[in-house]
Amino acid sequence: MRGRLQALLVPDSTRAAELRAECERGFEGIVRRLWPQLQVVVVGTVRGGERLYCDALSRAACEGLPLYCPWYRVAGALLGVNLWPKEPTPRFVLCPEWAFCEFLPCPAEEEEKQCTVLLGELWEGREYTLILTARPGEYRCCAGEVLQVAGFHKQCPVVEPVRRESQALSVRGESIPEEQFCRSLCRAVGMWPGARLMDYICVESTLLGASSGAGAPHYEVFVELRGLRDLSEGQRHKLDHCLQEDFPIYKSFRFKGSIGPLRLHLVGAGAFARLREAMGCPVPMPRVLREERLLAVIQGTVIS
Repeated sequence: MRGRLQALLVPDSTRAAELRAECERGFEGIVRRLWPQLQVVVVGTVRGGERLYCDALSRAACEGLPLYCPWYRVAGALLGVNLWPKEPTPRFVLCPEWAFCEFLPCPAEEEEKQCTVLLGELWEGREYTLILTARPGEYRCCAGEVLQVAGFHKQCPVVEPVRRESQALSVRGESIPEEQFCRSLCRAVGMWPGARLMDYICVESTLLGASSGAGAPHYEVFVELRGLRDLSEGQRHKLDHCLQEDFPIYKSFRFKGSIGPLRLHLVGAGAFARLREAMGCPVPMPRVLREERLLAVIQGTVIS
């Protein structure tokens, strides 16, 4: 098949010269320069910590082209489709025949056992935790996704993904969501002259075991930056201050000493490429590491 396809392809020296000339000009805005008629860029997701990549793509290579996420996928299962490509916040129509979905209302009632509901029992404006039974295998699992029902399209629920519960930071029950943590981190990095955040990942000190020391439980954050080769103590403390400003519960625990100061580590270029390789499957980059094996990989790339 490859041989037959290659036989149909012929060199296009004119287009090759155009590409070479544009690349020599630099890569800022290169997408519009290479494809001037392009109207939208299709991406896998634009939510949570993944928004970091989308913002970098839109700001640099795409120069403001709208990003469109057409599908809603969870745990490898295709669940819904986005019918509104021009809207900045993606919404998805859940397709009932693609997978079997159940929904656990949020917050769960503590007084009585909570039961799941089905597609036809959802209420607009409410949040639900997704329980998924997907092919192949037909196994049932809590996907860790919290959805909000934004409305209905021809009686099918339209949902907005709100957060991934598995990616919330919590060492004392405080629960800092992935997207809000990312905003606090970006705000802190914005106070470091010349720095640009390329990627990050967090670890709760409980995963570190004895190596975390005898202090109170805390977060450890690993960041890859462009424009900075080292971090001063003041810069390292800035993120902790931003979190205290953005999350009063975290500030309260820090004031009482129940949570220790955040520890920030700078990793070398390519650290997250090695982490993705070690993960071994094309899943979204986790923002909170839960595996000691992956923790060892990222710890081995620390430079400051």
